[in-house]
Amino acid sequence: MLVRLKKHDPRRGHVLRRYTYRGIKFQEERGWYKVEKAVADYLATVHQVSSDEHSPLAFDVCTEKEATALDAKEKEDGAVRKLATDNIKLSVPRNDGALTTADLPESESESKSTRAKGKKE
Repeated sequence: MLVRLKKHDPRRGHVLRRYTYRGIKFQEERGWYKVEKAVADYLATVHQVSSDEHSPLAFDVCTEKEATALDAKEKEDGAVRKLATDNIKLSVPRNDGALTTADLPESESESKSTRAKGKKE
């Protein structure tokens, strides 16, 4: 089985950068580790915060085939910028139907009360 510590992302609750279990030091930046099934089964239950069972799981635990597919997906997702030759969907601007406060009609009673409040006598 292959395991790796999930990428550090405090916003999502992924706060571990390293973890040691039975003499194996798992580091986020190293990536995948090949381990025995018993070790993988334990690591599949480890949470990011040990005292909080509702925190996210700390490890990705996969077979080699699943790990390869996950790496390919992450590599594809990592290509944020699109090339001019890519099939790019047209970005359509909003219609002129979007209202702003300037478009709202001012009622006569509001305008009189607003003017009266601002006026000193």
